[in-house]
Amino acid sequence: MKNIYLDTSSIINIYHSEFDTERVLEILAKDIDNIYLSELAKVEFNSAFWKKIRQGESTEELGKEVIKNFEDDYAKYEWVKVDLEILNSAKELIKKYGIDGLRTLDSIQLACALFIKENVDGYLTSDNALKEIFIKEGLIIL
Repeated sequence: MKNIYLDTSSIINIYHSEFDTERVLEILAKDIDNIYLSELAKVEFNSAFWKKIRQGESTEELGKEVIKNFEDDYAKYEWVKVDLEILNSAKELIKKYGIDGLRTLDSIQLACALFIKENVDGYLTSDNALKEIFIKEGLIIL
C-alpha cells in the first residue's frame, strides 16, 4: 500500500530502542510496500552507533551487533543513490534552508527524499529540525 522514506534518525529506531522507537515501529507495522533509504544511511548509522559506544550509551559488543543487523537487512530496503545530482540538490537546499539550520548530511537526506517524491507516500524522521524542513518542502510526515 505505502512507500515510505526514512532518514537515519528513524532507521536507528528499528534496530535500537530510542525515544521515538514505539512511534516508528507502529507506523512500520502498517501495510508498507517499500522502505526507501538514502545510501548515506549506511555511513550515518555506523557513525551514530560508534558515537553511542564512545559516549558510554552502548557497549562495543552491542554496537557491533546492531550495526551487523542493519547491514544484514540491506536487501530489505530500496536505496536512493547519492550521486552528483543529489549532491548538487543538497547544495541548493543548504542555500535555501541554511538559515533554518540545515546541515550537510541532513541536506543530502532531504535531497534524496525529494528525488523520490513521486514514488513515496510519506516520510519519517526523528530529527525535529529536519522534520520542519521536510514540511516546508511539502513532504508528508507520518
